[in-house]
Amino acid sequence: MKTRIAIIGIIVEDVDSVGTLNTLLHQYASYIIGRMGIPYREKHVNIISIAIDAPQDVISALSGKIGRLHGVSTKTAYSGVVTEE
Repeated sequence: MKTRIAIIGIIVEDVDSVGTLNTLLHQYASYIIGRMGIPYREKHVNIISIAIDAPQDVISALSGKIGRLHGVSTKTAYSGVVTEE
């Protein structure tokens, strides 16, 4: 199985979506390398970055599910590093 390293950038504008977001991230926890969250209280948003090492379809599925949450925006940046496991 080939895996890629990627960063998923997430901006949460609707705090009601945080529970669902955390549930999704928990479901993909075995692929997540690290997570950083920054609450930007003055602007009422949360900024989260997820480092992930997973097959391409897993990264795309997670990013797509996150992007469908109400009040949540996401972008994914892929590295050129592909690993055979």
